[in-house]
Amino acid sequence: MNDRVLLITGASRGLGEATARRAAAAGFRLALLSRDREALLPLVAEFGEDRALALAVDVTDWESLSTAVETVKKTFGGLDAVFANAGQSVVVSFFGDGGADPEQWRDMVLTNVYGTAITARATLPSLAESKGHLVLTGSVAGRYHRPGNLYSATKWAVTGLAGSIREEAIGTGVRVTVVQPGLVDTSMIPEDSKSKPKLEPDDIARAVLYALEQPPSVDVNEIVVRPTGQVR
Repeated sequence: MNDRVLLITGASRGLGEATARRAAAAGFRLALLSRDREALLPLVAEFGEDRALALAVDVTDWESLSTAVETVKKTFGGLDAVFANAGQSVVVSFFGDGGADPEQWRDMVLTNVYGTAITARATLPSLAESKGHLVLTGSVAGRYHRPGNLYSATKWAVTGLAGSIREEAIGTGVRVTVVQPGLVDTSMIPEDSKSKPKLEPDDIARAVLYALEQPPSVDVNEIVVRPTGQVR
C-alpha cells in the first residue's frame, strides 16, 4: 500500500476520519476533502504534510471538486483510490408529522446522490489511468423500504449508482465497492436510535481497507456491516 494515493470526501469526521487514520497506517498518501478545511488540519498535522493534503471542497460544486482532483494529481502525481463518503441525514415525514422542513431536504439529496455521482465523474478518468478503486458509502438503510425515510432513498440511489459505474468500468481495470454500514455511532445518528446496537466508525474503516487491500484481480463489489443485534 505504500505511497498509493487515496482521496476521501467527508474526511473531517466519522467514517472519513476513521478511514483516513487506517489508510495512513497502511501507507497511503491522503487527499482529505471537507467543506471545512480547518477541521482537517489536525489530521494533516498527525500524518505529516508530505503525506496528507487538506482541501476545502463542497462535493455538490462541480468546479470546486474537479479543481481539487487536479490539485491532488499535481501534488501527489496521480490518484489510486477514492472513498466517496460525504453524506448528510435529516429526519423526514412526507405527511408533515414533524421532521425537517422540505427546504432542508435539498442539501441531503444533493450531497448524498449528486455529490457522490460527480465525485465519481471527477475521479474516474484518473482511476482508469491507475486501474484504481472507487469506494462509495451506502447504507443498510438503502437495502430496505423504511417509512418516511428520504435518507434511505438516497442510499438506494448510491447502491444503484455503484452498480451502474461497475458496469461502465468493465475493461478499464477500475474496481467499484459499495460499503453498506448499519447503525454507526456518529453525529448523524437520530435521537431515537442512540440506545440501539451501534458500530464504531473504525469498524467501517476496517471494511474499506479490506476492499482496498485486495489484489487487482479481486473486485469486492459490496460489503454489508451491521452491529451485532441489528436486523434491518
